[in-house]
Amino acid sequence: MKKLFLTLLIPVLAVTAAFAQRFAYVDSEYILKHVPEYASSQKQLAAISDQWQKETDARFQDIDRMYKAYQADQVLMTADMKKRRENEIIDKEKAAKDFQRQKFGPDGELAQRSTALIKPVQDRVAKAVQAIAESENLDMIFDKNSEVIMLYANPRYDKSAAVITRLGLKPGVFAQ
Repeated sequence: MKKLFLTLLIPVLAVTAAFAQRFAYVDSEYILKHVPEYASSQKQLAAISDQWQKETDARFQDIDRMYKAYQADQVLMTADMKKRRENEIIDKEKAAKDFQRQKFGPDGELAQRSTALIKPVQDRVAKAVQAIAESENLDMIFDKNSEVIMLYANPRYDKSAAVITRLGLKPGVFAQ
């Protein structure tokens, strides 16, 4: 009976081991810190964003000045003059909000530039991750920074350094 049990158990364990999936993970944030193109893209986007934010703030400050001037002069105005000034303020405010939405909205210029600058870097990283997975015969590679929650991850399964090396960079040396 023991021999029969062992004879059946060994093939079952062998089949189970053969079908076991191999997993690893990467830390995309750590990888991207090493890529010089990503760092320069981030700086470029920050500069553009700051410039547009200053323009937006200036427009809203101008509207605020117009409104305060309107309130101060309101007593001396006729109804027709009040209506015209109110419309000017409303039009300027609408234009400022449109500008803000055009630059910072979900489909705005900042989002488009971000995609244009960062997508090539992400594609390079994705190809490197795929190459690591294929060369090490891994079934799945998770991103430590994504929606998948990792409660524990053994550092020996971290392939971030291998991806950085595959990109032609040196692990631990961050881009400036």
